[in-house]
Formats: sequence, structure tokens, C-alpha cells
Amino acid sequence: MSKTFHLTIARVGENLFDGEAVSVELPGKDGAFTVLADHEAFVTPLKAGEAVVKVAEGKSERISIQEGGIAEVSKNQTTVLL
Repeated sequence: MSKTFHLTIARVGENLFDGEAVSVELPGKDGAFTVLADHEAFVTPLKAGEAVVKVAEGKSERISIQEGGIAEVSKNQTTVLL
């Protein structure tokens, strides 16, 4: 079984994803990056693009990021605010 972390992707008034994920690929201002379980803590701005969330069942979910945002990775939890 793959290790997971808690992922929340939200914009004002709307929760787009809230659950356990195996990985998430995000469009960072300096290039795309992938977050996995137990990732080092950091905060970074995002640019417009697409978030690709992989969940434990092997399925992927794509979420459009239209205007950028910010991602915070800390204590096996990732929060993306759009």
C-alpha cells in the first residue's frame, strides 16, 4: 500500500479536494513539482495550470488552476489555496 498524506485544495467558498492522496503535481511559479508523503515543509506560489491528484486506488483527478494560488506543505499535510 502506498503512503498517503492529507490534501486540501480550495478556493473561497468552494472545497475542490479534501482527502488522502498518494501524490499531487502542482504548477509552481518556478516549474512543476510533485508532493509525496513525508515531503519536506515549504510554502510556494503557484501559477495557472492544472493540479493532478493521485489517490490510493490508482485513480487520478485533475483540477484546473486558473489564476494561481499558494501551496503549503507541512507535517504530512498539503494545503492549496486558489
